[in-house]
Amino acid sequence: MKPSLEHVAHETGAAEKDMIAMDAVDRRPGSLKRRSTFCGAQQVADGRDGGGDDDAGERPCGRSEEKKKGRKSPGERGERGPPGDTLSCHKLQESLLSSASGYSNYRGILNWCVIMLVLSNARLFLENLLKYGILVDPIQVISLFLKDPYRWPAACLVIASNIFIMIALYTERRLSVGAIGENVGIIIHSINLSTVLFFPVATLLMVNSVTPVGGVLALAVYTILFLKLYSYKDVNKWCREIQHAKALSMSRSFSCPTVQRLNGAASRSQVHYPGNLTHRDMYYFVFAPTLCYELNFPRSPRIRKRFLLRRLFEMLFFMQLLVGLIQQWMVPTIQNSMKPFQDMDYSRMIERLLKLAVPNHFIWLIFFYWFFHSSLNFVAELMQFGDREFYRDWWNSETITYFWQNWNIPVHKWCLRHFYKPMLKRGMSKWVGQTAVFLISAFFHEYLVSVPLKMFRLWAFMGMMAQLPLAWLVGRVFQGNYGNAAVWISLIIGQPIAVLMYVHDYYVLHYGGEEPAAPVLLS
Repeated sequence: MKPSLEHVAHETGAAEKDMIAMDAVDRRPGSLKRRSTFCGAQQVADGRDGGGDDDAGERPCGRSEEKKKGRKSPGERGERGPPGDTLSCHKLQESLLSSASGYSNYRGILNWCVIMLVLSNARLFLENLLKYGILVDPIQVISLFLKDPYRWPAACLVIASNIFIMIALYTERRLSVGAIGENVGIIIHSINLSTVLFFPVATLLMVNSVTPVGGVLALAVYTILFLKLYSYKDVNKWCREIQHAKALSMSRSFSCPTVQRLNGAASRSQVHYPGNLTHRDMYYFVFAPTLCYELNFPRSPRIRKRFLLRRLFEMLFFMQLLVGLIQQWMVPTIQNSMKPFQDMDYSRMIERLLKLAVPNHFIWLIFFYWFFHSSLNFVAELMQFGDREFYRDWWNSETITYFWQNWNIPVHKWCLRHFYKPMLKRGMSKWVGQTAVFLISAFFHEYLVSVPLKMFRLWAFMGMMAQLPLAWLVGRVFQGNYGNAAVWISLIIGQPIAVLMYVHDYYVLHYGGEEPAAPVLLS
C-alpha cells in the first residue's frame, strides 16, 4: 500500500521543524553541542576522527580532564569559561618547603641526613684508627672493676644491701600487726634509708681498692634501693591508713601469685594487705624494673622467648659497642683536651669541646637504648612485668621540662608519686615542688659522680640546677621546632662540658697537671 501524498507532506514538514529546532539550540550560548570548536577543528586537521560521535569528536577543550576530576565544565554549568582558561597550567599553590604547603613527607631528606651522619662518623673513626691504632682492650675493662681479684669491695657492697632490704620488710611486718607504733616505724625506716645512702659512701672513701667504675655501679644499686624502699614504706603506710579507715583494702600485686591454669592462660589470685609482706614479694619488687611499689603489678601472660633472646642479644652487642667506643674514641679525645685546659687556650678548648660532643652524644644515645629498651625489657619479660613504659617520646621535646618528664619514666613516676604530689598536698606551690624535684635530682647526680671519683666539685649538681633557668628560657623564647632544636643543643653541648670539667679536675688532683700515660679513670 503506497503512502498518500498528505502523509508524505506531513512527515516532511515534521522533519524540517526538527532541523530548525536543533539549529536554534546549537546557536544558543552555552550549548552542549557546538559544531565549530577549536578542539574539534584541530582533530579534523590532525586527521583524527571522533568515531561518528559529535559529542566525542567536538567536545570543548579540557572537558575530559574536568570529568576525570569530578568537576563540571563551564558549558555544563551553563556558563562560558574565561578566554584561554582551557590552556592554563598554573594554579594557586605554595612551595613544598614552605610551612603553609602542608607537605610532610621528608623521608628522602631523613635518609640523606642518616647517610651523611654515617659517612662523617666513618671518616672520624678511620682517622682515629690511623692516628692511635686499635685501643680496644677487654682485659683493661676487667681492671675497671677489679684491682685485686681476691677482694671485690664493690660486689661485697651490693651483697650487703640485703641487710637493709630485710630491715624494711620486718619493720613493715611488725607495723602490720601493731607490735610497734607508727612513730617508731618512721624512726626505723628513716635510719635504715639514711644508712642506705651513707654506708656505701663511707666504704668507698675508706677502701682504696674500689675503682671509680666499680664505685659508680655500687652507688647506682644503692640509689635504686633507696628509692624502692622509700616507695615500699609509703605504700604499706597507705594500706594501713585505708585499713584503719575501714575502707576497701588495696589488693596486692602479682608479686607472689597463686597461679591457676585456666584455658591455657595463667590467672592469678589477688592477695590483700598484709598478705604482701613476704620475702618473695619483696624480692620481686627489688628486681622488678620499676621504682614505685604497688600491690597490683600488671603481669604479662607468658614469657616470649624470641623477644627475650632479641633483647639479650641487644644487651650483649651494645655493651661491647659502648666499651669499644669509649676506649677507642672518647679516651683519646679527652686526653688531648687536657693541654688546652691547662694553658687556658679558649679557642682550642671550644674546638676540643665540639670534638668531644659527637662521640659523647653518640655513646649517650646507645646507652639510652641499651638500658631503657634492651635491658629493662629483658628484665621485665623475664619477670613477666607488664608495664613496659620506660620512656616516652623525649626526642620530640620542645621544652626542657618535657624532656625530663619523658626520658626516664621510672624516676619521673617516683618523683611525681612520692615527692611532688605530697608537697602539693602540704600546700606548697608548683614552682617550689618543681624546684625541689630538680634539687633532689641534682643531689643524686652529684652523689653518683663525686663519691666514686673521691672529689667534690659540684659540676653535676650545678648542671642540673641550671636546667631550671634553661627550661624557663626555652619555654618562653623558643617554640615548636626551634624549642626542639634548643633541647637537642643543650643535650649535645651540656654533657661534654661536665665530662671535661670532671676529667680536668681528676687529672690535676691525681697527676698534678701532668698528662698520665694510662687513660683517665682506669687506675
